[in-house]
Amino acid sequence: MTEPNGAVPAPAAFVLRREDLPEPEAGAVLDGGLVAEPAVATVELSGPGAVACVQGLLTNDVEQPGEGSFVYGAVLTPKGMIVCDMWATRERGAVRLTVPRHGLGALEGVFQHSLPPRLARAVDRTADVVTFHLAGPRAVELAVRAGLAAPAEGRAATAIVGEGACVVARPHAGAPFALQITVPAPHAGAVRRHFVAAGLMAASPHALDLARIVAGWPRLGAEIDGKTLPQEVRYDAIGGVSYTKGCYTGQETVARLHFRGHPNRSLLGLSWDATPRFDLTDVVQGDVNRGRISSIAWVAPIERYLGLAMLRRETDFGTPVVAAGAPASVVELPFALEA
Repeated sequence: MTEPNGAVPAPAAFVLRREDLPEPEAGAVLDGGLVAEPAVATVELSGPGAVACVQGLLTNDVEQPGEGSFVYGAVLTPKGMIVCDMWATRERGAVRLTVPRHGLGALEGVFQHSLPPRLARAVDRTADVVTFHLAGPRAVELAVRAGLAAPAEGRAATAIVGEGACVVARPHAGAPFALQITVPAPHAGAVRRHFVAAGLMAASPHALDLARIVAGWPRLGAEIDGKTLPQEVRYDAIGGVSYTKGCYTGQETVARLHFRGHPNRSLLGLSWDATPRFDLTDVVQGDVNRGRISSIAWVAPIERYLGLAMLRRETDFGTPVVAAGAPASVVELPFALEA
């Protein structure tokens, strides 16, 4: 979709209104544990060159951490712009990619041009498996209570949940979820019930959206569009890029920005005392437009709207802004909240 002058419009902000997320689910994000199904697709890369092919595309390193690793990164354009972000799990010589469902088409386009058929083959496994994310500060504790052997941070392993086998992956601290559980589709209902019986709250995907915003984590289609560089959306802070691995598509731009410059804009937090307008995305400081709002969420336990915004580096933290038509404060990410 383009505007009359041919320009591609900025994406609208992702919004969670008061009615979108029940207060108990929001409370579990801040002070409990929940299980929910994110809107993701699963792609498996196999073949003798699968790991090497992913290594040549992903911003993060999948070779050095070896089998059983679980890392976050993105595939870029040759100019260093993010095409699609993802979580990569290495298992038995293959690489399993968990990607935003609405980014799958773009990723498949990259694979069609980049994967040598003799070395690596990509297969969409979305219909075969169900992915659960466990989130909240007590999620790992409650998962262990359910009998799950949680791996170390940055690792993945096969485990038993109830009576079924699944793949359990644990991100590094700071991620918007505590554990990722990938289970064969026929067993998904039983796995969810097993976690709920152990004390995890069965929640909607909106709860995961709130967890993402509180963690200051970018979302494809909100914080990330076709002109977004990794450093603009906190990839250095969230461990989404390696500066010691070998070459990958778009690396030159990413490395040059890291070693010789700085991004002109970055992802920051917003906190409102009043209700913002959901049809506006401008952030104004004084008489100067500093950027755009990318996500807004009502956080029931603290009775406040919080948001993420892509703001110019000249933004002054000590000076209030008008964001989406309402007074707001600019804060560092992640948000420091207690229910």
